[in-house]
Amino acid sequence: MAAVAAAAAKPGWPGDKRAIVNSPANITDPLVLFMPSGKRGRFPVGTPVLDAARQLGVYVESVCGGRATCGRCQIEVQEGNFAKHKIVSSNDHISPKGAKEERYERVRGLPERRRLSCSAQILGDLVIDVPQDTVINAQTIRKDADTRVIARDTAVRMCYVEIEEPDMHKPLGDLDRLKIALMKDWGFKSLEFDFYLMPQVQGILRKGNWTATAAIYKDADSDIARVIALWPGLKNEAYGLACDIGSTTIAMHLVSLLSGRVAASSGTSNPQIRFGEDLMSRVSYVMMNPDGREGMTVAVREAISSLVDKVCAEGNVQRNDILDSVFVGNPIMHHQFLGIDPTELGGAPFALAVSGAVRIKTSDIGL
Repeated sequence: MAAVAAAAAKPGWPGDKRAIVNSPANITDPLVLFMPSGKRGRFPVGTPVLDAARQLGVYVESVCGGRATCGRCQIEVQEGNFAKHKIVSSNDHISPKGAKEERYERVRGLPERRRLSCSAQILGDLVIDVPQDTVINAQTIRKDADTRVIARDTAVRMCYVEIEEPDMHKPLGDLDRLKIALMKDWGFKSLEFDFYLMPQVQGILRKGNWTATAAIYKDADSDIARVIALWPGLKNEAYGLACDIGSTTIAMHLVSLLSGRVAASSGTSNPQIRFGEDLMSRVSYVMMNPDGREGMTVAVREAISSLVDKVCAEGNVQRNDILDSVFVGNPIMHHQFLGIDPTELGGAPFALAVSGAVRIKTSDIGL
């Protein structure tokens, strides 16, 4: 952590790809910073945001020639005090919606906080985010999975069982008989069920004609096994996610838990870069903006959720077939992903809130 802090404190440290347009003649013009590219420059008041992006070489798609009809040039203004860049960005620093933009919003709709960069004009200092869902023809970010052979040792097992039908002379509930069958056939000593399954058990068992496949999660260091999903009849496939949350990019692989096959891979820029290009500047943003931590947590979780949709589409997999996931990242990415305040990592002794692996349900973090 000390090495990271030292590197981040030096302006222009290796890997800084910011492009700066500046000259004594325009030093008082508004400063505009585009994310996630990090390119920035000063532009006269009244300059369309799209023109500023093109001058800096920032990829913002537009196919209608600035007529506000295609909707491809959408951007978002990020509000807050960006101390590293000496920018206070606000929606007050961009022009109100004009007639063309209002017509587009009325006819086709605009997501909340989005603007059309061909119509919006610069009135003051701005931090502009180019949403990745609008970047259709730009380069694709991807980290390929290693093809080496890895021994499969998943915490999730798929267990098929046949259950005794109800009997008036054996007054035992359907879930209890399912539990007995799983423990007998698969050797579990203790078995628990996720609560959401209880209202579904009877319908699932009858649909499967008293056969079912249970997904059972059992961690290596725990004696307790838990049923986390249940299907009627035989279910012979399940998937897991492996996700690397980097400070600049996020990489994700969709993997079969039964065969170890990588079914799909995808990646994207880490949207947190709009809050700071390096780790320590993001910690500084949290310190200076009371809602900064929540904003960065929401940004990275939304990006990861979008990647889940992408790999599911590529692998032709249903989202609820993903039963396990592993996320890795440096300490600051780890804390921000989990919604933990990272400010203690901004200075010695760089205290972590938690240093070991955290096992949680994805529903707890909105995934």
